[in-house]
Amino acid sequence: MPQQISPSLRSNIDSFIAMDVVARAEQLSRQGEDIVSMAVGQPGAPAPRGARDAAMRQIESGSIGYTSAPGIEGLRTCIASHYSEKYQVEINPQRIFATTGSSAGFILAFLSMFDEGARIAIPSPGYPAYRNIIRALSMVPVEIETNPQSRWTLNPQLLEQAHEKENLDGVLFANPNNPNGTMLERESFAALLKCAEALGIRFISDEIYHGLTYTMKEACALEFVDDAIIINSFSKYYCMTGWRIGWMIVPDAIIRTIDRLQQNLFICAPEISQIAAQAAFDGIEEMEAVRQTYVDNRQLFLERLPKLGITEIQPIDGAFYAYGNTSPVSDNSMELANEILDQCRVAITPGLDFDLKRGESWMRFSFAGDHQRMNEGFDRLDHWLARR
Repeated sequence: MPQQISPSLRSNIDSFIAMDVVARAEQLSRQGEDIVSMAVGQPGAPAPRGARDAAMRQIESGSIGYTSAPGIEGLRTCIASHYSEKYQVEINPQRIFATTGSSAGFILAFLSMFDEGARIAIPSPGYPAYRNIIRALSMVPVEIETNPQSRWTLNPQLLEQAHEKENLDGVLFANPNNPNGTMLERESFAALLKCAEALGIRFISDEIYHGLTYTMKEACALEFVDDAIIINSFSKYYCMTGWRIGWMIVPDAIIRTIDRLQQNLFICAPEISQIAAQAAFDGIEEMEAVRQTYVDNRQLFLERLPKLGITEIQPIDGAFYAYGNTSPVSDNSMELANEILDQCRVAITPGLDFDLKRGESWMRFSFAGDHQRMNEGFDRLDHWLARR
């Protein structure tokens, strides 16, 4: 008799609901249905022309293979130059690692700095993969509830309160945040970093939405402290989600640690994606034009969501999401998302992905897509609500 296989305890993590929504939307699309996607943070625009051309040239050469674990020297040097030009921070390229998207960066960061059982603070609402990766690595996610008084973002007071209840080993913070795009002002961000430093809490700064800000300018954690780990990616600003290429900047003390982990867990990031990413830095003009479409979409969402009855929207300072309170329409965001997808073919992510306690009353709307398609989605929602 074949042996029954049971999953490990560490694999007992929640689904990434946004990806479940995408899977169902793709299934409907294969059946010929026209789906407007507001579900995931996937830019509708292509990668920069230069990135695509560089990848094609490499493919034509027939030479695509492994690189060193940290990544190709040219890409790491370009990333270092980016930090010098944008943030006036000088980074030794030896501290930079190309990663398989930001996801690999999170895994490497957690494994390099924390042991089993480590307590790592994350904001709520927040990106669900934080919580799920931490659990899968046998660590403990400590979700800190943000609120209107904290402007729906993490601050020193909330971090101190959580640390007083039970010591925290680390904190992972995105600025702008996902799912709401909410940010800390520069001085407040510096205060949060200094608070973590004073409490002995190791800081991981998720800066994946840098370049996509609207109400204030973003700051890099390395402008204020030198021992934070920086996680970033070409997925969002550079429109390269499917290329699965990101980067991390690490303190000198753990360069070799990250190198060993990368060698054994991932070997290296895909060479073809690294080559394309290096060329992407020459496509800033194209990407700024794309960013303007997000500015227009953001305004569209701020105008049209209240007309659906969704008047409470957390501050959209950056990224390309609107996180709105949908309780005037339904007090069950999961059922509401399914109903909307079934009846008007618009894909939206329920808030339970981002907030396990309060997410039933919230939904995340992505405005990363084409402006006309976003308008079409709202037209469908208007007609659906009128009939409902």
